[in-house]
Order: sequence, then C-alpha cells, then structure tokens
Amino acid sequence: MDKQGPILTDLINARGEPRFGVMTSPVGRVNYMDYDLRSPMDRPRSRLSRFLGFNQFQFASLCGPDFIAGVAIVDLRLVGNGFAYVFDFNTRKLQEFSCLTPAALSTFLPNTPDDGGGYCRWRGARLEIDAHSAKRGRDVRVDVAGLEIAGQMWEPARFQPLRVCAPAGYNGWVYTQKAAGLPVSGEISTPAQRYVLDESCRAGYDWSCGFMRRETAWNWASISACLPDGRSLGLNLAAGVNETGVTENALWVDQRLVKLDLAVFRYNRYQPDQPWQIETSDKKVKLEFQPLGSRVEKVNAWLVASNFRQFFGYYSGEVRTALGEVICLEQVPGLVEDHYAKW
Repeated sequence: MDKQGPILTDLINARGEPRFGVMTSPVGRVNYMDYDLRSPMDRPRSRLSRFLGFNQFQFASLCGPDFIAGVAIVDLRLVGNGFAYVFDFNTRKLQEFSCLTPAALSTFLPNTPDDGGGYCRWRGARLEIDAHSAKRGRDVRVDVAGLEIAGQMWEPARFQPLRVCAPAGYNGWVYTQKAAGLPVSGEISTPAQRYVLDESCRAGYDWSCGFMRRETAWNWASISACLPDGRSLGLNLAAGVNETGVTENALWVDQRLVKLDLAVFRYNRYQPDQPWQIETSDKKVKLEFQPLGSRVEKVNAWLVASNFRQFFGYYSGEVRTALGEVICLEQVPGLVEDHYAKW
C-alpha cells in the first residue's frame, strides 16, 4: 500500500453516488453538491438542503513526551466552532481557547482533503490548518491571547493515510481521512511554557465531512508518538461511527499502515477519570488508557448540540503489526474522546 494510485478527481461519481470503502488513492475533491440526496421517502432534496445538510470538521494534534496540543475547526452551517489547547503532562494544566460563530461566520473549510486552507477567525483570534499536496504536509497555526502554535507536519514518501467513505443512516455518508505518527516541527508558546516540536514529537490529523446522522455519538482513540527505538507510532480507533461495512481503525508503525478491525471501548462515562480498556476484535490492539486531564464542552443550541469530552493521558499495553511483531507500550501519551453530537 506504499504506492499512490491515480488521483480520484471526485468522491461523488457521475450517478451522484459516493465511492464507498477504503481508498488507497488520494481524493481530489469532495464534490458533495453532486450527491443525489433524497428524503427517507425517496424525494430528491434541493440544492439548499444539500448545502445545509453537509457538515465538516478538521482536527490536528501535535504531541510530545510531556504535552499534547490540539486544534479544531468545525463548520455545521448553522454554527461554526473553533478551539485550540495545550495540555502539560507534568503540571496537568490546560491552556485553551474556544469560540462559537453564528452561521459559521468567519469559518471556512475547503472540500479538497490534501489542498487548501481552513480557518476560524473570530474577534482577533486566528486558527488555521493549511494542506499542501505538493509538500505532502499541513501547517497548523494558532494566534490567540495566551496561546500561539506554529507547527508543520508532513507525510514521508511511503506513508499512506487512511481514507474511508461509509454510509451513514438511511440516506447519508461520511468521508474521513486520517493520519497519525507524522513527523512535525515548529513550536508552541503559552504564558508559562514554550514547547519545541522536535524529533521526539509526532503529529496527526482528522479531515472529515459528510451527510452525517442527525444524532451521532462516538468514542475515539489516538496516538502519535515516537517509540524508544526511534520508530514512529500512530493509532486511530473509533466506535459508533463509520462502521457500515468498513472501519476507520488503523495502526501506523514506522510509517507503514496496518488496517484494523472493530474497536471496543470499555469505560465508565460518569467516572471518566477511571482507566479505559480499548482493544480491537482482531487482537492487534489491547490497551489501557489512564486519563490525566480533559477538555469538556457542552453546547445545547436548539437545532445543534454537543457533549464533547476529550481526555489526555497515558496508554499502556500492546499493539501487533501485520508481520506479527508485538510492540509493548508503557505510558505513551495519547487521546481518547467521548462525543455526542446533534447537527
């Protein structure tokens, strides 16, 4: 899976249908307005319905041995959302910024997964995630009071991101493109600390969009780390979304992709500081996650709602490569998420 195939010009074909499944070739454009969207009673929906029904978000994580930073830009048409943070594992302090923009004003996300800049700009704050296909990279920039991020992640020549398109509900679909364990450079500054993104750090991104279920809920796990032997480790696991015939679960070891089966998350939602047990049905992942901190945001705005909880902590356990190598993990920094959304 190391070689790139021909670029898919569009995700939606000439019949108005998405290309479902795992894709080894890049998607040039998510042409969602060409989708043959219909009501549950098979009535064609208007262009306005297609525009308003399309949701999109991007998330980037920048991870070091002692910290995790995250940046998100969300366009739900009726509302936009942007947030950025850095969590310090030594002090267990969270420095964060968040904003909600009515009608997604000053929020933009491109429909090209590997090119173009997404941004959220609100009252002097600036959050940006720019993709560059020529460099196989993404620039992450944040400039808000008390928090500055300037990071550049890139995909090595043999790296293959995970690209998945799956049905959602009766008449929808979701396209997601994810990568973890990428090399990164740059720096992060807060009033109390400066973090250098060097060879001990790794990064990841989540580029997702589609006509999602009106009410969606998921668990998510992510690791972007450098192993003691110098190899890169990336992990992406999800349950509750993108599981109709295909999953978005993947492991990257030394930049090589290993596709994983179903993921199971065992935890107490109302005691989230207790350890989580996470494993895959193919036995390639068996991990325990110990939360040390969290970012929580609850929004109930009539037509849209979100109960978002993202936890920062350490993973321990083991992962298994396609060749059967067992890699033991001990206190590796990472993320888990418990999220309910109505959109």
